[in-house]
Amino acid sequence: MSPQTGESAAPLLTPYKMGKFNLSHRVVLAPLTRQRSYNNVPQPLAILYYSQRTSKGGLLIAEATGISDTAQGYPDTPGLWTKEQVEAWKPIVDAVHAKGGVFFVQLWHVGRVSNPGLQPNGQAPISSTDKPLLKAGFDGVEIHGAHGYLIEQFLKDQVNDRTDKYGGSLENRCRFAFEIVEAVVDEIGAERVGIKLSPFQDYLEAGDSNPEELGVYLANALNKYGLAYCHMVEPIMKTVGEKFECSESLVPMRKAFNGTFLLGGGYDRENGNKAIVENRADLLVYGRLFLANPDLPKRFKLNAPLNKYDRATFYHSNPDPVVGYTDYPFLETSS
Repeated sequence: MSPQTGESAAPLLTPYKMGKFNLSHRVVLAPLTRQRSYNNVPQPLAILYYSQRTSKGGLLIAEATGISDTAQGYPDTPGLWTKEQVEAWKPIVDAVHAKGGVFFVQLWHVGRVSNPGLQPNGQAPISSTDKPLLKAGFDGVEIHGAHGYLIEQFLKDQVNDRTDKYGGSLENRCRFAFEIVEAVVDEIGAERVGIKLSPFQDYLEAGDSNPEELGVYLANALNKYGLAYCHMVEPIMKTVGEKFECSESLVPMRKAFNGTFLLGGGYDRENGNKAIVENRADLLVYGRLFLANPDLPKRFKLNAPLNKYDRATFYHSNPDPVVGYTDYPFLETSS
């Protein structure tokens, strides 16, 4: 297919207005855990990683970032609770803004997924949260309410065994999530807040007996806050890194949520364009493809070949942190 034909046939490359943010295309960088923030401090190499993946008017979501010293579940993930961490994020955010990008940071607390070895003074993991910081200059935050971490531990009935006002009924199980949304909205404004949810996923043994009911309830209830967006994960991605055939769909949630709807979960160029045409999403979130192709929107525009990703380097296990992080070639340098 010629570049001209590819460009005219790419709904993913059409502009979109997300509240106050004018996006030039609909290809979003997913919040990918990379484990290269030593001692929970973002490193200078991240400036290159994020700026490589920035296009003018493109939306990027930074990797899951801890909001307190009790939030960590994995080593070398970034934080945003100390002055040192905030200062380390600033040049990264500045680099994205210098190229015209819109930059949200995903905030998380892993809850029971952590272990004493990652907790202050070796204490047992706790279930608490703090308000975020925007002192680093981010345009907004994404609340991580997915993948079996703290918020989802309240949402899902197969893991929430509480008998107080935060357990039992659907309304009670969602109470904690809404309290966090309200706190963050009060702190920075609804137009700067998104949320990620995965009602159909069973990550870390956090499943639900009626995920569609849960998802629709959440989508409807979130409308009153006027959030920047709701980001959901396709049911086919029931576990990390694997696709499953299923009949479930996020269409009911899409219809229930009145704002910008982000969709992620194993999409490529063809089915991403189809999702936009069929109005199943406003924006498509790409993880592995964007990781391996820093110029992914350009490649989609030209319908150009893609670099293959190396799963072995997703997380930092190589002595050289550059490997699998900032060394994927751009289109003009690909052979």
